[in-house]
Amino acid sequence: MNKKTSKEQGDLASQAETMADLVSFQDGSVVSRTLVDKKTGTVTLFAFDQGQGLSEHTAPYDAMVYVVEGEASIVISGKTIRLVQGEMTVMPAGEPHSILAIKKFKMLLIMIRS
Repeated sequence: MNKKTSKEQGDLASQAETMADLVSFQDGSVVSRTLVDKKTGTVTLFAFDQGQGLSEHTAPYDAMVYVVEGEASIVISGKTIRLVQGEMTVMPAGEPHSILAIKKFKMLLIMIRS
């Protein structure tokens, strides 16, 4: 099997890919890669080093978070949710939320604009 690195990735359409391989961890950083960017929404893959996160903010659209690997803590309107590989949650539009990597983790963020 010929694995491609994220730098070698071209168009992802019509081919099989291992999602976790499409973005790499970087020490002390949050890395993102947009997989789909359309007027109707986006699909973005993130890799968070342990202890890294996104500070509290809001978004104008609902966003679904799916944990590809690792473990994270997501706070939505003051409620803390711990997610591990294979789990997901929805961050409602307009609700303040933040994300923290308890362990290194990768997440898929799907935002649909409507």
